[in-house]
Amino acid sequence: MPLYPRIRNLREDKDLSQTQMGQILSCSQRVYSNYERGDIDIPTTTLIKIADFHNVSVDYLLGRTSKPAINK
Repeated sequence: MPLYPRIRNLREDKDLSQTQMGQILSCSQRVYSNYERGDIDIPTTTLIKIADFHNVSVDYLLGRTSKPAINK
């Protein structure tokens, strides 16, 4: 699964709005919406924040693995 639907699904699984995710990531709802649609690239630091918030690996978000677990 590509990155963009994956971050949307993770957000929806926690019953969060785009506005709430924007607040968590210190960006506007519009910017976060653009991330979910793939209209703009997600900066690496923001991608890490998303992964940390959802307790998944960046590789999972990027679709490089189907296992959300973080390797430590």
